Amino acid sequence: MAKPHAPKTKPPGNIRALDPVTPDPMVEQVLEMLVAERGASVNTVSAYRRDLADFSGFAAARGFAPVKAGANEIRDYLAMMNDSGLSPRSAARRLSALRQFFKFLLGEGVREDNPTAVIDSPRLGRVLPKVLSESEVDALLAAAREVKGRSGLRIVALLETLYATGLRVTELVGLPVAAIARDRRFLTVRGKGGRERIVPLGEAAADALADYNAVRETYLKGGKPSPWMFPSRSGAGHLTRHRFAQVLKELADVAGIDPGKVSPHVLRHAFASHLLNNGADLRSVQKMLGHADISTTQIYTHVLEDRLRSLVEDHHPLSRKRD
Repeated sequence: MAKPHAPKTKPPGNIRALDPVTPDPMVEQVLEMLVAERGASVNTVSAYRRDLADFSGFAAARGFAPVKAGANEIRDYLAMMNDSGLSPRSAARRLSALRQFFKFLLGEGVREDNPTAVIDSPRLGRVLPKVLSESEVDALLAAAREVKGRSGLRIVALLETLYATGLRVTELVGLPVAAIARDRRFLTVRGKGGRERIVPLGEAAADALADYNAVRETYLKGGKPSPWMFPSRSGAGHLTRHRFAQVLKELADVAGIDPGKVSPHVLRHAFASHLLNNGADLRSVQKMLGHADISTTQIYTHVLEDRLRSLVEDHHPLSRKRD
């Protein structure tokens, strides 16, 4: 006679069952702090949970509690990640989660030190953002305009708005109707940490939104009013970022562009790079992207470097070839 299966036990509190081991109870308190004090998104919290759970598994396998870890244990953890072939960027992200964890423990008086303070981050090197050329963006827009009916009006409005503003994909699909000011040339966007910014909207994007708005009500559930600019039948009530990304790849295929090159985030990069390439200053681009720190925007300076080099080569008298 087969033995009955042991009943599945629910993880204590609100700790997710997806964690490989039961994390230290302090983990959930750290995550709650990130939401309450920093306005962290669901995706950010999920990533921190996975990273801290991974460290919890490492600690459990070696017989110590995560809250008791010292600098040597953390160095061993980093070495393990390196030996397993994890990329420096992923390792840096996990170390960032640990920094938040131990910073919280120090602030709460659970520990008298922060062991990550003496740990150097993995060297990432310079990773330049993927960018589409202006002609490739034009090809995507041309492919979108070939889509008939309300779906075509919707995707053109999404693409024009994204390329005109550089919004994060979550900001774009979650735009409330109220985001469009009385002056249709501007959008009011609430970004990371609840920070609000005003973003200029070009004429092409404003026209596309107006055309789409004429059919927007056909997307409403049962005719019920919706606060979202791009309503849908999803649980969130608006178009999901996954569906938008899927539509972009379908358009890329039609436009003759490698779908692997195209994503909402790549179009955000294109917005920033094309602005800089056409004379915009870095500080203005920072404000439009919603970056809290100019250092985040400086990844785009490779565009400025190319433009400045061309200016010198084309216009400086000492750069000209002599006969």
